[in-house]
Amino acid sequence: MLLKKLSATILLAAISTTTTAAQSPEHHTDDARDCKACHTSGDNFKPVAVNASCQQCHEGLPGEGRLIAAMRKPPQTETDDGTENGMSLPLYYAESRLGDRPNEMIRIPAGEFIMGSNNRLSDEGPEHTATTAEYLIDKFEVTNLQYKKYIDDAGRRAPKHFVRREVPEGKADHPVTFVSWFDAEKYCAWAGKRLPTEQEWEKAARGSDGRIFPWGNLFSTRMANTPVRWDEMKQEGDTSPVGAFRRGVSPYGLYDMSGNVWEWVDAWYKGHPGNEKISENFGEIYRVLKGGSWWDCSFYKCGISAPTFNRSFFNPRVKNSSFGFRCAKNVE
Repeated sequence: MLLKKLSATILLAAISTTTTAAQSPEHHTDDARDCKACHTSGDNFKPVAVNASCQQCHEGLPGEGRLIAAMRKPPQTETDDGTENGMSLPLYYAESRLGDRPNEMIRIPAGEFIMGSNNRLSDEGPEHTATTAEYLIDKFEVTNLQYKKYIDDAGRRAPKHFVRREVPEGKADHPVTFVSWFDAEKYCAWAGKRLPTEQEWEKAARGSDGRIFPWGNLFSTRMANTPVRWDEMKQEGDTSPVGAFRRGVSPYGLYDMSGNVWEWVDAWYKGHPGNEKISENFGEIYRVLKGGSWWDCSFYKCGISAPTFNRSFFNPRVKNSSFGFRCAKNVE
């Protein structure tokens, strides 16, 4: 199977735990307005000039637009939430806080937004203006307990990680995994919803200001369940309860739009409008997934990247421990 080409530049270099001086320069804050001293805001925060003071963040990163994700704060054990490594919830707990009913939904207004990127992988570009009608989208990824309700009511087969059709202990509110694109589509239909389009998903994740991550333009391991976070903690890694990373929320109030699980969307893997890349993978062959996950799937060449514009593609029948989904719905 021909899968997504791994970016060997921005995130493998920029969020590497071997980064030292580039981790916490004094002028790097969580407010994108403070970046204007070194970066132009109109074109993905490209640098005005790579001078001596900026060199600590740019050295070794090819391309002038590739420095952004290198601006991250050093890891710390406790966050502003008073919880470990950014999570506001325990990793595992006994009782579901959300229940088994379909997810609460967020209303996304009609209008334009910035989609794609010119600064990374060729299939993510070109950056362009896209438009959506008003729609609703799930606040959280579909959970194990919610999916169990569906398989029990609809008589469907349980995911691989369930034990005798029961949710794994302590993981009722973790996102369901081991679901194919077809499984996700069927669940959403059962719930009176549908899968989001790629445009709808990306708009809900990044808002209208073209930000790189749901929370802004500065990567942080405290904002999402990513492979880099688990590497910093020197742990194997796993999914986390949906909504556990409160500081990583998107502009519209959606959780886990970066990391936790890759999310199936209702889109064939094709080039964006204006994309001149020639790829034998484009067409109505593979389905798109968005958002990255907890797992470093570099072996399968989909990498550890989780910007809002990132795309992965797989055969729609594939199921694994890092694929999940959320649903959307038209506004009537």
